[in-house]
Amino acid sequence: MKLTILKETSPGETRVAATPESVKKLVGLDHTVTIESGAGVAAGFPDKAFSDEGATIASSAGEALQGADLLLKVRAPSAEEAGSYPEGLTVIALMNPFGMGDLLTAFNGKKLNTLAMEFTPRITRAQSMDALSSQSNLAGYRAMIEGATLYGRALPMMMTAAGTVAPAKVFVMGAGVAGLQAIATARRLGGVVTATDVRPAAKEQVASLGAKFIAVENDEFKEAETAGGYAKEMSDDYKKQQAELTATHIAKQDIVITTALIPGRPAPELVTEEMVKAMKPGAVIVDMAVATGGNCKLSKPDEVVDVNGVKVAGFSNLPARLPADTSSLYAKNLVAFLPLITAEDGSLNLETDDEIVTAMILTKAGETVNERLKS
Repeated sequence: MKLTILKETSPGETRVAATPESVKKLVGLDHTVTIESGAGVAAGFPDKAFSDEGATIASSAGEALQGADLLLKVRAPSAEEAGSYPEGLTVIALMNPFGMGDLLTAFNGKKLNTLAMEFTPRITRAQSMDALSSQSNLAGYRAMIEGATLYGRALPMMMTAAGTVAPAKVFVMGAGVAGLQAIATARRLGGVVTATDVRPAAKEQVASLGAKFIAVENDEFKEAETAGGYAKEMSDDYKKQQAELTATHIAKQDIVITTALIPGRPAPELVTEEMVKAMKPGAVIVDMAVATGGNCKLSKPDEVVDVNGVKVAGFSNLPARLPADTSSLYAKNLVAFLPLITAEDGSLNLETDDEIVTAMILTKAGETVNERLKS
């Protein structure tokens, strides 16, 4: 199979879908790997590092795509890019499947076979392929680092001859993969950490990391998790109760990290304007959900907004701020997935009833086949 990796064209995207390590593994499996020149530079991987492991370096995207069976990308291409691809090409990427707009039309117009890494099922067999988890893990870490930097004060308690520095209070809203890593990072940095989530299972996970759990624990709370492990949309009454609890708690916090996402829907509002204005000057909010509307309506993508001395930061692509590590994990996700679409003779095979593959396919031979995208 001929695999191609292109330079990412999305603004601010520094990741790449392959690393020298993954190229070595792919070449060892008798695949041919072609990489567009400069594809890995922003992530710290020069062309020579790829060629030393057996990849062919192409001078342009068009050259790299010649004869390709499979294109591996980090982010979905634009409609214009998709229109330039060879007809029938198979593309795997983080497609943002619920926000594709005219991309599906472009994909089907060129009869592209497309697969979304976001739709990797959350089952044991697919854990090594779960790109959402691998990227969210490092995003949660980076969110806490960004928060600590913006805070501008020490996080741990420090006892000196001149006096004692009190520890920073950190509140993490949402205890999924990103939230748990933010909690762990905040604890390592010495903060006093509290966290909240609507999923009952999160309480024990939060406690295991040494943080205190804050939530309205009523009957609705006990049923607030989907079979796939995601948070459910809560009732207006629950939201009201949780907001009242949050408002009291958040006013005392130094750093707040919000991580709440609902697949296919705008991010829920967790931090209101009133809550922000109740916080003390110097406090920081890092909104990890800013790309889908934000958990704090005052946040703006890729900006730090000052609200009466409170810094509200919206980072729309935190994984791109750690490109070497996030690229490495993403490339490993792809390498783990590839055998599921590889025939015994090494060729590409999408004619499979494997539940992982069928869940991830969006379009095939000119048609949208994924039930989650059909209106």
